[in-house]
Amino acid sequence: MNKFFILLTIISISCGNGVKNVNTEESAKNEKPQDAEIQKDMLLGKFDKEDLEQKPFSSWYEAAYKEFNPNSSSIETIKENIKDYEIKLLMGTWCGDSKREVPKFLKILDKTVYDYNNLEMVAVDYNKTTPSRIEETLDVHHVPTIIFYKNGKEVNRFVEYSQGESIEEDIAKIVSGEGYENSYAK
Repeated sequence: MNKFFILLTIISISCGNGVKNVNTEESAKNEKPQDAEIQKDMLLGKFDKEDLEQKPFSSWYEAAYKEFNPNSSSIETIKENIKDYEIKLLMGTWCGDSKREVPKFLKILDKTVYDYNNLEMVAVDYNKTTPSRIEETLDVHHVPTIIFYKNGKEVNRFVEYSQGESIEEDIAKIVSGEGYENSYAK
């Protein structure tokens, strides 16, 4: 019994070192929000479309998705060509540009019956970083960034906002092989 009490005491002391009690009113008044607190309202790392359909993201995602009516001629061009592409999307659920463009992008994929098995979506934090550091490998500095690959090689990317009249026009240019440069290409 004495050994058990000593062991319990050691475990209690070692597990408590450096842990702040964030549930008290006093600590809440004196602390700035920490990353874990901030990130409870943001996705971080790989995610699926269904994650955006859940609260708190559904409040902006669903409205933007429903409101978007893509240009039918661009959709036809995309539909004819997009099946040959694998896509990586990096976005921030906190980012206004991502909130504007990602619902549109996913509606475009739905309208063109794109195979979501060929899409990898990754959410970044406020510093545009991820736990896997994929943003470094892919040289991503602005979000959203949508990278199009064909036969394993990057073909082009959509970055942050449309260069033409709409995101679907830009994507139609990318997947059909027309000349396209995002605003950060130079």
